[in-house]
Amino acid sequence: MDFQYGCFRYAVLLAFICSAMTCGAENRALGRILLQNALAQTPPLGWNSWNHYGCNINENIIRETTDALVSNGLSNLGYTYVNIDDCWAEPNRDQNGRLVASASKFPSGIKALADYVHSKGLKLGIYSDAGYYTCQKQPGSLGHEQVDADTFAYWGVDYLKYDNCYNDGSKPESRYPKMHDALLRTRRPIFYSLCEWGLDVPATWARQIGSSWRTTQDIEDKWESIISRADQNNEYASFAGPGGWNDPDMLEVGNGHMTAEEYGSHFSIWALMKAPLLIGCDVTSMDNKTYEILSNSEVIAVNQDPLGVQGKKVSTQGDLEVWAGPLSNNRVAVVLWNRSNSRATITAKWEDIGLNPSVVVRARNLWRHRELEANHQGSLTASVKPHGCRMYVLTSVSS
Repeated sequence: MDFQYGCFRYAVLLAFICSAMTCGAENRALGRILLQNALAQTPPLGWNSWNHYGCNINENIIRETTDALVSNGLSNLGYTYVNIDDCWAEPNRDQNGRLVASASKFPSGIKALADYVHSKGLKLGIYSDAGYYTCQKQPGSLGHEQVDADTFAYWGVDYLKYDNCYNDGSKPESRYPKMHDALLRTRRPIFYSLCEWGLDVPATWARQIGSSWRTTQDIEDKWESIISRADQNNEYASFAGPGGWNDPDMLEVGNGHMTAEEYGSHFSIWALMKAPLLIGCDVTSMDNKTYEILSNSEVIAVNQDPLGVQGKKVSTQGDLEVWAGPLSNNRVAVVLWNRSNSRATITAKWEDIGLNPSVVVRARNLWRHRELEANHQGSLTASVKPHGCRMYVLTSVSS
């Protein structure tokens, strides 16, 4: 009943959006805002092919990934999008100027693949570029925005990652709105993810056209990469919120070049920052620890909290950091992050995380799934493993 009611509400909203977009410039602007908010009330959760597979993708991998997300329960936790990254297309457009899926990799075509993904209750994402070519030298969408948007809509695509390679040298601010407008004209709700690598500070302008925007260069499965992407994304915390999100790039959890502690920190900080949580590993063969991290419903709940305020770094002592952000119902999420190479004690002080020093809180450890035995007033201290973190939700029990 709740699901049906939600679908009904969304259908009514979409009808209103479509009506608004046909009635003049002001109403079209209203339609854009309504559509973005409808698609991105919370950060997107899902999977993307690039970090693990690169160009070695095909329709069987996408189908098997879809099946795995359903069978292992990750889809029930909100991992909805199954996103194909670069290398899916033929090197040339067809005689009508349309993009064509690789005959060897996707012989059934993208529409049939989208139908399959939809039949499992999930959504299909695809990749293109605001340049003449994609980063892997496949046809880009610059100058073909409307025909490509129409093609994606016809295929049943639900998410577009739009990259920035091989462009004409013009500002992203002039190129990215063209695809945004083209997508809107299709009247299909498509999550629009800008990937211009943070070059022109998209956090300051992309909310008007996109549902998420990259704030960083590409991530790598390295500790140093996680740290730098987190710090870069942290600078733009105030620009994120329901309808549009800062994106420090996809998750590397489970790809094998970091420790379990490092992957846990990666996931915790991305969740706190309200970043898109797009799995980047092979979900058909991940180990138990990887699954434990990616399926932590309490950490995911912080990411999906309806208040939608990005958590940020609030105090630093060398490599020992406290990150925090407000949650709905007057709660606070806190991460004690040890970036050093040895175990250390970290303290979160109430004045740093937005609480009155007199407030008494109940603290829940999100990785151990239990409340701390004693309540806390004024501060919270814990011993944290090297490259590890502790993550808590604090709930006031007195003021």
